[in-house]
Amino acid sequence: MEIVMKANVGGRSLEIQTGKIAKQASGAVVVQYGETVVLVTAVAANTAKAGLDFLPLTVEYQEKIYSAGRIPGNYFRREIGRPSEKETLTCRLIDRPIRPLFPKGYTYETQIIATVLSMDKANDPDLLALVGASAALEISDLPYEGPIAAVRVGRIDGQLIINPTINQYNQCDINIVVAGSATGVVMVEGGGSMVSEADMLEAIFFGHNAMQPLIELQEQMRKSVGKSKRIITVPDDEEIRKYDEIKTKLESIAAPRIHEAMTTADKMERQNAMRVIKTDVHAQLDAEADDDNSHDGEKIDKALKALTKQTCRALVLNEGRRIDGRRFDEVRKITCEVGLLPIPHGSALFTRGETQVLGVLTLGTGYDEQRIETLNGDENRSFMLHYNFPPYSVGEVRRLGGPGRRDIGHGNLAARAIEKVLPVKDEFDYTIRLVSEVFESNGSSSMGTVCSGIMALMDGGVPIKTPVSGIAMGLVKEDDKVVVLSDILGDEDHTGDMDFKVAGTEDGITALQMDIKINELSKEIMEQALEQARVGRLHILLKMREALTVSRESVSPNAPKVETIRIKPDKIRDIIGPGGKIIRMLQSETNTRIEVDDSGLVKISAMSSEDRDAAVKRVNEITVEPEVGRIYDGKVVKIMDFGAFVQIMPGTDGLCHISQLAQKRITRVSDVVKEGDNLKVKVLEISRDGKIRLSHKAVLNHE
Repeated sequence: MEIVMKANVGGRSLEIQTGKIAKQASGAVVVQYGETVVLVTAVAANTAKAGLDFLPLTVEYQEKIYSAGRIPGNYFRREIGRPSEKETLTCRLIDRPIRPLFPKGYTYETQIIATVLSMDKANDPDLLALVGASAALEISDLPYEGPIAAVRVGRIDGQLIINPTINQYNQCDINIVVAGSATGVVMVEGGGSMVSEADMLEAIFFGHNAMQPLIELQEQMRKSVGKSKRIITVPDDEEIRKYDEIKTKLESIAAPRIHEAMTTADKMERQNAMRVIKTDVHAQLDAEADDDNSHDGEKIDKALKALTKQTCRALVLNEGRRIDGRRFDEVRKITCEVGLLPIPHGSALFTRGETQVLGVLTLGTGYDEQRIETLNGDENRSFMLHYNFPPYSVGEVRRLGGPGRRDIGHGNLAARAIEKVLPVKDEFDYTIRLVSEVFESNGSSSMGTVCSGIMALMDGGVPIKTPVSGIAMGLVKEDDKVVVLSDILGDEDHTGDMDFKVAGTEDGITALQMDIKINELSKEIMEQALEQARVGRLHILLKMREALTVSRESVSPNAPKVETIRIKPDKIRDIIGPGGKIIRMLQSETNTRIEVDDSGLVKISAMSSEDRDAAVKRVNEITVEPEVGRIYDGKVVKIMDFGAFVQIMPGTDGLCHISQLAQKRITRVSDVVKEGDNLKVKVLEISRDGKIRLSHKAVLNHE
């Protein structure tokens, strides 16, 4: 049955259609906002996958270049297989809020695919993909505990707006994506230009209110065309009984040891203790097993995992303590070092507890900008942040490869936090690359990346506006018991209900990302988390300032030396020369790189100040405008009956009339000068069409 339903979102109509396209999928919708159109499908396998203790959900988001009316610019002229950074980030944006909404024990392989079919360059398709994913699941036969919806909230000139256009993004001092249910918030992603906690909280719930029509629309669609939800295969009574017996047995023989292990502050010691417990438990239960009651390793491991989680949560809620003994609002010990590496242009090592991140800065020129193809056209990025998470950082052995979705997501979050304080291009004309090398990880390496990256920038002499720090907040909630944790450990993240990362300056928030494992969060909990994060963030800033208070006065001696000058656009051809001859010669002779844009902006970069200054001098000589009344050392380039043409600067000639060549009257120009002679001349006049009248006689009279 084909239906189309509409809702008003941000003063504009959002349309969801189903029953016409991709009808063999478990659920399929086409979402349109303006002239941006996204198809979203949801499909699940018909049988459960045995032995899984996680949700086998895959989310794919595809931006088809044809959707923007363009042909791909790569060699193959088709969309390549590897997703772009934007596609990867959108996959995460969709995955994070819907993943907690599948029932526990659901192990049917499930795939959501969002395909951008049309893009109007005003309405970002990422939101439509997220809303479409929820709608497709809602009308499908899959056991989805939705619906949810999402909007983007921007603030321009103090006014909050819903779903600002792409062209408005740069005007927003708040730009966040908020996902939520009918009664609470489930995800926040975005940032601001040093925005207060109160303003950010207002923006979040302004968005939550605005998304309600989308939730109502999905509920109406489910009632109209929704399929009956499939019956999920659950363990039979005998399986449940065996698992309960094992868990009860473990509570008697292992619970005290697990409690002792989970109150060991050192991560590696804690993990070693848990490995010993696991080995001993398997050995004991194996020895007690007989032919009728065989040792079930999978159920033992599952029960151990559940008991460990139960122990960690009870520590917080019932005993009022944390794994490492800290207060709920206490930040781990912090040490900061700068200037560790001699060759890179800036470096800093940030250590917080057992999380350690090295930030490395490299400065480049316009040639080093990242050039990427997007639905909006080609873009150049002069700031990049790359996050690396090697397996040794968590004591593991794993095959090394390219960055995964997690690496790209963490790098993007840190980049958003930092870019708000970078100098504008006119003040600092460098391409900036930060690399985060995670050496150790036990909670929030992404926020460690923010801290090490900022210090590396300061160490490299980048004139940032003010330092930024970041902190990760956690939550343990059961019924009316609620505890917010500052600077969470990895185990607190795994066993808790929230991962809320907040980065900012002394004056406010620059980036935040919130994921939860429960259905939703109330405004009161978010308010408490933001305030606790603010206090922790300021504490971390103080520790960072102990290593370096402000940016160094100059960039590293190893960094390129960059100079920017502006010339008249009609002088560009003089620098470029026929077929690029002049600019190639200048670069070769001065060992520099010279970039010229159509506005007349000339960027000169070199590895030494001497080479840069030499190139600047040569460019100025070529492009300088002649001045009336000034005397120049010229060169005769052409002899005519009526006078001589004299080059007074590269690319600039003037006419010295025969009457201006000598103090006395002459009959032939060649009696005084010949081609190639050096000749001092004075500029008498420059006409409106640029013709220059010169005089050698005026120089002689002056002498």
